[in-house]
Amino acid sequence: MSKNSETRAAYKHFLRIPTRWRDNDVYQHVNNTEYYSYFDTVINEYLIRFGGLDYEQGEIVGLAIETHCEFHKPIKFPQAVDAGLRIGKLGNSSVRYEVGIFIEGDEACAANGHFVHVFVRRPENKPTPIPPKLRAAMEKLLTDPH
Repeated sequence: MSKNSETRAAYKHFLRIPTRWRDNDVYQHVNNTEYYSYFDTVINEYLIRFGGLDYEQGEIVGLAIETHCEFHKPIKFPQAVDAGLRIGKLGNSSVRYEVGIFIEGDEACAANGHFVHVFVRRPENKPTPIPPKLRAAMEKLLTDPH
């Protein structure tokens, strides 16, 4: 586990996510694969709720092209986590989300990382500009809007 000094104040949107019994692995903590599920959940909840993303019927969707996670301290069921979200970089057709995973009540990250989407037009899956409503929602999470 690595040392991290990031706190909740560094993130602009939060989503509480309960851990589940099945999330624990044989080492008695949440398995590393579950963290990417937390990343996906906070990102897509935000895009659906605030950006109008229609992942089922929409012509334009985001595809993951890169992910990364660093682990700082273990999470165990039945702890809940607060997934913090911000945007570090917003391009024409791509976005880099930055996610911090916090144990409920803790100020320091238990894990943090990033997730990159490239927005594509279906069915060709060719990169396309991020639609205006999604872009407007993303701009609210930019760490440096300039």
